Amino acid sequence: MVGFFEDLLYQDAIIYSKTTRYQRIVLTRWREDIRLYLNGNIQFSSIDEARYHEALVIPALEACARPGDVLILGGGDGMTAREVLKYSSVRRVVLVDIDPVMTAIGRERPELRRLNQNALNSPRVQVVHMDAMQFVENSKAAFDAIIVDLPDPSTGALSKLYSRSFYSLCARRLRAGGVLVTQATSPFFAPEAFWCIVKTLGSAVAADEGRDGLMAIPFHVNVPSFGEWGFALAARQPIDPNRLAVSVSTRFLNTQRMQAMFSFGNDAGPPESVEINRLEYPVLHEYYKRGWKRFHD
Repeated sequence: MVGFFEDLLYQDAIIYSKTTRYQRIVLTRWREDIRLYLNGNIQFSSIDEARYHEALVIPALEACARPGDVLILGGGDGMTAREVLKYSSVRRVVLVDIDPVMTAIGRERPELRRLNQNALNSPRVQVVHMDAMQFVENSKAAFDAIIVDLPDPSTGALSKLYSRSFYSLCARRLRAGGVLVTQATSPFFAPEAFWCIVKTLGSAVAADEGRDGLMAIPFHVNVPSFGEWGFALAARQPIDPNRLAVSVSTRFLNTQRMQAMFSFGNDAGPPESVEINRLEYPVLHEYYKRGWKRFHD
């Protein structure tokens, strides 16, 4: 019965589906287009996924003087790891994804291995199955870059992974000169949620270590399969986007386009007032629901 209704829901042929402890995973194919859905929400299309994954990874790693140790939170399909492994200076990637079924697909399914260039089987990649917040809270390791590639804050539980407390825990794991980047939903479809994430990231501190807080800068890119998409890049030191340059091979991104991602039009600036997303006051989930509801009613 589940298969019957999924055949109605998805336009393309389903080549894999499984309900895990954490989520419903569906892979579809139409000609050369492979798509991944989690709980019915599209995560990527192979036609344009490079736009998303290059935007998520490359500005952050170019902002590092010499990235050596990189933490990926989420990204169980392996695409983010693929982009990180382009940098020869990277000696270790720790990828934390709560769902072992998702990472198994990324390691074993031929469609995903082809797309992620077998990244999850690289000797430089260590896969850990754990809640992202528990990992950054308990880990003692230090990283040059932390890349947050988690699902949108569509539930209260996911919203905690975009909270001031979560980002502050991440800040503790950053080395001097390190950077943190997060996907931040759509600045067009859910502007309050997007700017809430930017503001929350910029409020993060690692006070127990006496370190400065993070400075966050927003950027965005158009991904045709799911629209205008936003990100936030942060570090303790100022980052000048105009000094960033692409130094690795890419499908989409070049230096001029990367620098342009940090520019917003007059109709895309921050709302007059958005609040910081806190564990004890999780406003982000409401911002997110309110934004996307306008386009789904």
